[in-house]
Amino acid sequence: MTGQALDFNPSTELRTSLRQSRARAGIIGLIGVLALAAGAFTARDQFFRSYLWSYIFVLGITAGSLSWLMLQYLTGGAWGVVIRRPAEAAVRTFPLLALLFIPIALGTSSLYSWTQPTTDATLLVKQARYLNVPFFLVRAAVFFAGWIFLSWFLNRWSAREDREGPVPANSRMAAISGPGLIFWAFSVTFMSIDWVMSLSPHWFSTMFGLLFVIGQGLSGMAFLVTVLVFLSNFRPMSEVLTPRHLHDLGKFLLATVMVWAYFAFSQFLIIWAGNLPEEIPWYVERLRGGWQYVALLLVFGHFALPFALLLSRDLKRNFKLLASIAVFILCMRVVDIYWMVTPDSSKGSLSVSWLDLAGPLGLGGIWLAYFLIQLEKRPLMPLNEMELAEALEHGRE
Repeated sequence: MTGQALDFNPSTELRTSLRQSRARAGIIGLIGVLALAAGAFTARDQFFRSYLWSYIFVLGITAGSLSWLMLQYLTGGAWGVVIRRPAEAAVRTFPLLALLFIPIALGTSSLYSWTQPTTDATLLVKQARYLNVPFFLVRAAVFFAGWIFLSWFLNRWSAREDREGPVPANSRMAAISGPGLIFWAFSVTFMSIDWVMSLSPHWFSTMFGLLFVIGQGLSGMAFLVTVLVFLSNFRPMSEVLTPRHLHDLGKFLLATVMVWAYFAFSQFLIIWAGNLPEEIPWYVERLRGGWQYVALLLVFGHFALPFALLLSRDLKRNFKLLASIAVFILCMRVVDIYWMVTPDSSKGSLSVSWLDLAGPLGLGGIWLAYFLIQLEKRPLMPLNEMELAEALEHGRE
């Protein structure tokens, strides 16, 4: 079987399903956005807090997809060929996310205590040069500029590869993916410091950036697995995807779950054992007032359960079961980000605002609708990829 023997454009049935899903996502997103808009006038501070953590979750899926897109160019293999087009569609949403960042830029005074006058001389001397609004916005602009450039470059050369063949397009995409992954890792690290860690400006952790790096990778892979299982119900992907393809992606899902757990436990162990007054309060706030139950949920739901299930070879080859685990992991990613962001403003007491529900529904719905528009625009497999034939045969060996 060759790439030329198959038509990889979305079938009529798939296009119909994509448009129906896009309409549903758009309606949910619109309702959520309208609820957020109402909250911006009635509960301004809560609006910004709910918007921030919801935005970080959606951004994590997009940035995580970018990391897997670049990694597959560097390493090759059949697993990367099947996720390429969904990943490309995901990273083409970066301009939308840059636009959606505007409320966070406008809400810095409500979100971050370091924007307010303070009498803490230590904070002023040590952090004011870094934690100030102009520099904060400049760094955000650099993050988005880099992400959008990488997205534009990889999509541009992928489209050219479809038209002209793999040389020199494939080598150029691999050449930029190396430094691109380095930029991605550093940008996600500084993003986590700027947007999340600085919510509690006296607290710091050298593991925090790594948690976000692996967390975004996990979000991206869980989302890509979910999309591929959805696509497998329709031509042409029903003729391409096999249990072996999903088995490969399931192993990546297992690996990222394990690494996330390792980083999360390492950070907790080091800080708790150190018992330093500038470090321990961050965990104290998250282990009382009801937040301790959320922490236990993360231990079992974000690690123990997915880890135990993904050890099964048969489960990783079962489309519906693997998709269910991937969706569950995405839900746990929502809980994890909520647990990291919200307690800094809740003063130790767990209480869920209606805006905490409107946020992920609004931003997630709008983002998903735009993603589905992008997914429909291109063939679902790279037409002239040198490893396409290998990818098609890989699942049938």
